[in-house]
Amino acid sequence: MRKVELRMNEREKYDVIKELVDHNGNKNRACKKLGISRRQVDRLIIKYKEKGKAGFVHGNRQRKPKNAFNNSISKDIITLYNNKYYDFNFNHFKEFIKKDENINVSYDFIYKTLSREGILSPKAIKKTKKEFIKKQLLKEKKINNDMSNEEIEIIVNHEIALEDSHPRGEKPKYFGEIIEQDGSIHNWFGDKKSCLHLAIDKATSNVVGAYFDKQETLNGYYNVLYQILTNYGIPYKFLTDNRTVFNYMSLNPDKRTSDKDVLTQYGYACKQLGIELETTSVSQAKGLIERTNGTFQGRLVQELRLNGINTIEEANKYLIDVFVPNFNKRFAIDYKKFPSAFEDSPSEDKINYTLAVLTPRKIDNGNSIKYHNKYYQPYLDNKIKCFIPKTECLVIKAFNGDLLVAIDKNVYELKELSRNERFSKNLDEIVEVKEKKKYIPPMTHPWKIEYFKKQLKKAHTEHVYA
Repeated sequence: MRKVELRMNEREKYDVIKELVDHNGNKNRACKKLGISRRQVDRLIIKYKEKGKAGFVHGNRQRKPKNAFNNSISKDIITLYNNKYYDFNFNHFKEFIKKDENINVSYDFIYKTLSREGILSPKAIKKTKKEFIKKQLLKEKKINNDMSNEEIEIIVNHEIALEDSHPRGEKPKYFGEIIEQDGSIHNWFGDKKSCLHLAIDKATSNVVGAYFDKQETLNGYYNVLYQILTNYGIPYKFLTDNRTVFNYMSLNPDKRTSDKDVLTQYGYACKQLGIELETTSVSQAKGLIERTNGTFQGRLVQELRLNGINTIEEANKYLIDVFVPNFNKRFAIDYKKFPSAFEDSPSEDKINYTLAVLTPRKIDNGNSIKYHNKYYQPYLDNKIKCFIPKTECLVIKAFNGDLLVAIDKNVYELKELSRNERFSKNLDEIVEVKEKKKYIPPMTHPWKIEYFKKQLKKAHTEHVYA
């Protein structure tokens, strides 16, 4: 005969009714004790006489609810997470299986299903990690309940990485008042690491600029600044790193290439636009951008992989067109609800020649300037201009790639000298090519070699960048 197991409330009913029937007790007393009506007591007496102990088992015991999921859904979720979405956090995973796999379940269901399988979310907090490790160690019998709390804590803490604290800071009032910037070198796509240059507004948590490059470069930060200037305007202040990649200066003065001097070049551009630039080597001082980098690493990598993206060009297109708008919609506050500290966007020409790479050079004996292993000569109105050897100048590479040179108080166009080209006036056919006249900006921009050198010196000695 099958043994009948009763739950606590069922056991109480059974004991009271059994006592009532066996000893011909008082029904009113039984009603009071169980908190039920006289009619209910009579029904329970009939159940007891017909079925005995089994009559007190609830009718829905072991019956599957109508709204319960099939076991196959749990198995599908585990399989999908292990094979396809293995590095997604659980919330991100929930969004994608709803959108791409047509599985609409709650976060709680996903959490319980994966936790039972021994899968912990990549974004689990320290307390959750501790509890998870504790359960794993109990299963592996590395700890037991006979141990003291102090002994268990010591073993558990050795199993997990201790995390640094992130002190809470006040948020600014205005949109564009403080924009945090950072570069995150990570294996974002493909088989090689690349750097994501990121800028986020501290007041609203809106990502205002993002750009991939092979390394943490001036070009990457210029592209981010270009997005900010064209989409929003001129911000009040940037807060960024002060690492070696920014504060570069070669020990050999003859080999100094200022296009690697990221922070001083960037600071020079910020100075022209009137943007404050503050640097810090303490990551906690710019906790928002650090946490955002972590969120991007927990979401963007997986989306790039799912979309089969393996090149920087494709990654930048997906980043700007798809990921950043979705990210801002999901995590940021609507910036239109905040008062703005942005000034009006500059003209395209001003942006182009402000986000420039400036490199000091000298005119050689052939009236040429060597730049990136090529030789160039200064022109004005399609006429070559000649200067005495060793004249100091400043090569200006505009954001769109145009090359200019500032000598004394004038700006000239640079044309490449084709050293290996051969041409005969007598035998070769002359083909007239009409060149589009290049825009030469006025010298109102402070493109003066002395001014630029002074700014470089201040940046490297006094750490005053803008």
